[in-house]
Amino acid sequence: MLRWIILSATHGIMLVVGFALGIYLLPIITAPPSPDQAMLTESAQTALYKADFQRDLRGSDFLHWGEGTVSVSATQITHQGSLAPGPDYKLYLVPEFVEDEAEFLAVRDTAQRLGDIKTFDGFLVDVPSTVDIEAYTTVLVWCETFGEFISAAKYR
Repeated sequence: MLRWIILSATHGIMLVVGFALGIYLLPIITAPPSPDQAMLTESAQTALYKADFQRDLRGSDFLHWGEGTVSVSATQITHQGSLAPGPDYKLYLVPEFVEDEAEFLAVRDTAQRLGDIKTFDGFLVDVPSTVDIEAYTTVLVWCETFGEFISAAKYR
């Protein structure tokens, strides 16, 4: 009887560990190739604003972080750096700087979702022609599935 309890417990723990690893590794395995550095550099040259994602924001932790330079133009957002891998990342423009989940959720109704982020070593996201970047101050990466703040950078 004790043997069955121990086997059930150890197998249950391994099931949980395997599931967690799957959630973490699946986005890495299925991610498309990141844009090459030349493409990122070329896109960044047309930027009107630049800002930095930093790992030490209040809402960031060892699993949810971003670092590197974000370049903002009227037509495209360019990131040269790294993001912690994760599922279902979205890029938002926010009218005020926020640095954790609670602050973002408080202003989410005024934020503008631009699109998906599928790569973790730099990204390019188009800004729709209907979006005025001057109406916002901050670029924010959000994990939609888990409601997790990843990073933010104030560009103006």
